Amino acid sequence: MEQNNPSKKQQKKPDPREDRLKAALKANMAKRKAQARARAGAAGTQTDKGQD
Repeated sequence: MEQNNPSKKQQKKPDPREDRLKAALKANMAKRKAQARARAGAAGTQTDKGQD
């Protein structure tokens, strides 16, 4: 007797939804990293300007 395993079927056929979600997550993480770098850079320059 063979068991039907849905996880094997999913591995054979790539899911377009999974690919779309993976791409969206990657883009979101890149955007957040860029924002964090910009904030860190802006915070460093603001503290320098305040001191004479």
